[in-house]
Formats: sequence, structure tokens, C-alpha cells
Amino acid sequence: MPVFLISRDTIEEVKNRVDIVDVISDFVSLKKSGQNYKALSPFSNEKTASFFVVPSKGIFKDFSSGKGGDAFTFVMEHEKMSYTEAIRYLAKKYGVEIKEDKQSDESREQQTEREGLYILMNFAKEFYKKTLLESEEGRSIGLSYFRERGFNDRTIEKFELGYALEGWENFSKEAISKGYNKDLLEKTGLVVKKEEGAEGAGRTYDRFRGRVIFPVHNISGKVIAFGARMMGKDKNQPKYINSPETEIYHKSDVLYGLYQGKNAIRNAANCYLVEGYTDVISMHQSGVENVVASSGTALTEGQIKLIHRFTDNVTVLFDGDSAGIKAALRGIDMFLKGGLNVRVLLFPDGEDPDSYSRKVGTTAFQEFLKDKTQDFVSFKTSLYAAEAGGDPIRKAESIKEIVASIALIPDPVKRSVYIQETSNLLKIAEPVLLTELNRILIQERRKADKDKFRDAGQGGEAQEAVGVEPVQEVNDAKIDTGSMVYYQERETIRLLLNYASQNLAEQNLSEFLLNELEDVEFSNPIFKQVFEEFKSGLAKGQIPDSQYFLQHGNDEMKRAVTGLITHRYETSQHWGDKYKIFIPKENDVLNELALTNVLRLKFRVVQKMMEENLIAVKHAEEKSDWDELDKALETQAGLKRAESELAGMLGIVVAK
Repeated sequence: MPVFLISRDTIEEVKNRVDIVDVISDFVSLKKSGQNYKALSPFSNEKTASFFVVPSKGIFKDFSSGKGGDAFTFVMEHEKMSYTEAIRYLAKKYGVEIKEDKQSDESREQQTEREGLYILMNFAKEFYKKTLLESEEGRSIGLSYFRERGFNDRTIEKFELGYALEGWENFSKEAISKGYNKDLLEKTGLVVKKEEGAEGAGRTYDRFRGRVIFPVHNISGKVIAFGARMMGKDKNQPKYINSPETEIYHKSDVLYGLYQGKNAIRNAANCYLVEGYTDVISMHQSGVENVVASSGTALTEGQIKLIHRFTDNVTVLFDGDSAGIKAALRGIDMFLKGGLNVRVLLFPDGEDPDSYSRKVGTTAFQEFLKDKTQDFVSFKTSLYAAEAGGDPIRKAESIKEIVASIALIPDPVKRSVYIQETSNLLKIAEPVLLTELNRILIQERRKADKDKFRDAGQGGEAQEAVGVEPVQEVNDAKIDTGSMVYYQERETIRLLLNYASQNLAEQNLSEFLLNELEDVEFSNPIFKQVFEEFKSGLAKGQIPDSQYFLQHGNDEMKRAVTGLITHRYETSQHWGDKYKIFIPKENDVLNELALTNVLRLKFRVVQKMMEENLIAVKHAEEKSDWDELDKALETQAGLKRAESELAGMLGIVVAK
């Protein structure tokens, strides 16, 4: 199949229709914050929201990871898409017809591997769906199984269920006949090659045969993997098999059903977590759509972070056997550590969400979920109380286990509430529980400090990302002039990006800054590049704005620019009316800000030059090069005079 190039008109049409809040809300649960929106970072594991969306500028900024840009950048970063894939995804979302200018001579094999994997997985999904509904074997075995489970046509279509025929090469032959190559088939994991040394080594066969198929979607709805359940009774075969990990599928970062349930999770402000594919589907059939599954894998931090994007609350549903209870305990602690509020529900022994929903019916099942969930303290207390019986030693151990879980909660207010609840439930004095809690917290803090000290002692140099402020240690004896220059360069670029065309007393801000700093050489390469673009634009009478850099800059520049035009904090508009607190806006004091910034930048540059010149003085002394020493000392005196003059204008006292 040939490759087409998307027309410029199509791209512009998509850009015109895109609403960045709407786009990002498909992946992250945004909360209003003044004129902007904020959320937990979708790119890093954090407890406090540092991800901001600015609708007025059409940008996002993630202060945790340093990522930033427009809606296209977000989709590319989050979904690991190419620019072309992002355009196609957003065009489909907003109903824009894709027009293509010309056709290249490249074949399917020359498309990027990632695009090829998505295309092939979609082909496989359609193949298995068609097989389920149109083949005699699919209808008699696969469709009959789904009907026995109570799945109706709407549900089968919603989850795009399918069937893989018996036989070694049914799928692979069909795929090859449609032009897909064997290498790509193997990379998807849909086709397996026999290993060297085995009988028939080098030959390939279909991974899924004689099984019902459960496609696994990523958060944007693309099929990235499959789960498959055996229909026969061959004891030598596992009941379920799954796709292997590929470039587009990492099982620790995927939750089954999240694509179908993300809106329901956001609306219900709660997420049910179950174990298997059929549990998710059966709960949807029972009208409970805010549900996801770990698909039989051990719960991971990546999966917890996925849930946290849409809600702070999770209810863990587990079978009532001993294995289910142990899994529940592991999951509880991981969720608590991830900052989520956890509730637990155990089904009667021998039951799971799938079997129980079919057994009692929709209404009774929903009532069961509503009435039988427990907070994790009540759950653990009842569980350990039953195990301890009247043994005081085991009771003491169970209390420590419960407090250890509470210690994992990042929020101190929530920790306090749970300590009170534990005290009431177990009839243990609250101070006793607080003592144990503090012992655990101090122990963990000491361990963390030791780890930090060990890591710091390994001698690695920290890599500073452009657009992320460097962390500077306070040292009264010596000023880090390099960092000080960085901050002032950063402030200069921030003013230019936000207020370039703003009028000052006699000229606009960009003219003032560019003229006053004409003789200053920026040290940060990104800031220098932005400054030079402004100089070039001013010479042509065309002052660039922030959107220019977001559209034409490289990734580093986009991250830096989004960080500088995104405001993390806003003054409440009610302060003036309610508290009579009046804080001037930047627009009102731009004259002072611009002048002060010019003076401070020059002041820090002079200080850095003095620091560098002292090295020249030292080298001249060591070499006994008196002519060089005289020149260096004369330079130092001149720089010192400039420092004093600038300090006087700024009202700063410097050492003599």
C-alpha cells in the first residue's frame, strides 16, 4: 500500500479546530485552576499537580518532566506518535477530511516500523472480528461461548471481540496475501518463528489458534495487543495467552478496559479494579462501566499512575479465596503509596465479578458493589482480627501491619484520619498508634536520606534540561554566578515572550531590551537562539511571538518556551474585594521590570567575568608573567568599577 502526504490545508484545518483542553481531557483528568487547568503529570509519578494547560495560548506545560508544547506535541509525547500520526488522530477526532497532495513511490515496508505495527494490529483485529461473526467455526465455538457468558451484540462490538481459527497459518496467510511482510508479523507477536534446534526450525505459525480473542486498546483506542482464551480442553495448553511485549505494547503500562471506561471513571470519580477481561466486560453489561483490569499481571506503578490520571479513588475487587486476599493486600499498599484513596470488596468464596454479576443480575450486582465495599482500614482490621483470634502477640503484629500501610499515605491529614479510625476500631489509644507511625516514618526518612547520600557520592554530573530551573545550593561564602546569569537570561526571554509588543514609556519592550542588551552575549544556547530570533525579527519589523517558537523551534526550544509562558500560580481575583489586598499585575509595572532586568543581567554578567578573570590573575601569578598579570589586574579593576556602578543603580551593597 502506498504512502500519502497530508496536505498543508488539512493540517491547518486540524489546527483551527483543535481544543487543547478537549484533547488532553481524553487522557488526563483536568481541574480548573483560575483561567487555566491543572492535573497530575501524565509523564512522571508525582503526588502534587504540576501539569498545566493554558487554553488562551493553546499550550500545556509539565513542570515535573519539563515537557511542553501544543495539542500535537502532547499527543506525540503521550501516545508516542509521529507528527503524521498525531495529525491523523486529531483529524479523526474533529471530523476533518484528510486530503493528500501526492503519492510517494515508497512501499508499505518503508513506512516507520511503529506505524506498521499499529496498522497490522488493526488488520488482525478486523480479521478476528470477521472470523467470529462470519465463519462457521467462529459462530459455533467463539460466538456461542460469548453468548453463554451473556455478552450481547452491542458488548461484542464495543470490545471488538473476535475468534482465531484452528490451524497453524490461517491468519498469517491472510496477512501475507494482503501485502504484510513476515518480519512485521513476527514483531507484532502475532506470528511465532520456531527456534533453532527445534523440529521445523525457521518455520512460522500463528500465535493464536482455536481461541476467542480480546483486543487490548491503548488509551486513545488503538489496538496494541491481544489476549486469547482457549476453547478446547488440552491440559498442555495455558487457559489464557497474551501478546508479547512490543514497541507499542508494554503490559506494565496498560490497563484493559481503560479506553472504554475512562469517561465513566472520570464521571463517577471512582475506578473499579478487577483481574480479567471477562470481569470488565460483564461489569459493563451490568451497567458498571468505570472498571479496568490488570489482565492477570501483578499490579505495577505504571498502571496505578494511569488510574490516578482520571480519579483519586479506586475500589479493588477480588475473589474471596486466600490468593485473592493476598493480592488485595499487595494492591492496597501500592495504591496508598501512589496517593490514591482505596476501598476493597471481596466476593463470596468461589465467585468473581463475572460469575457473580451473571448469578445475581444487574440490579442486585450494583447494590452489592454499593453496600459491601470497605475502606482499607476496616478491611485490614477485620481480616487480621479473624486471623489473630485471641492471641495478643498476633494482634500486636496485625496493628503494626495496619499502621505500616497508613505510613505509606503521602498526605499527613489523611494519615491522621486513618489513625483515628484505627484507634476506634481496634480500641487502641491514639498516641500509641501515632508513636508507631512516627517510628516508621522516621525510619523511612533516614533510609531515603542514606540513599540520597549514596547516590550523591557516585560523582555523576546532573544533566540540566533547558527550561527547567536548576537547583542551587545556598552558600553564603560564594555566589554561583553561572546560575545567577542563567536566571537573569531566563527572565529576559520570559519578558520578551510574554510582553514583546507591550508599550513602555517611549518604545515597546522588545526594542528596549534588545537595544539595552546589544553588547551582552547570552550563555544559555536556547536563550541565545530565542534572543537572536527577536533581534532578527525586529530588524525586519516583524516581532515574533511565542507561537512562532512553538511552531518552528526544536523540542528543546518548545519545552523552554512553554515553561516561560505558562504561569503555575495566579493571584485570586477575590483578594481585592474580600481582603482588601491589592497586588499590581506585571502589565502595570513593566517599565520597572524591564529596567531592573537589564541592570541585573549586566550585573551578573560582570560578576561572572570577574570570577573568570580571577583565574587569569592566578595563572599569571603562577607563571610569573608580570605583563599578563598587570593586564589581568587592570581588567579586574575595570570590572569592579562596573560592578559597583550597577550595584548602586540596583541599590545593592557589594563587598569592597
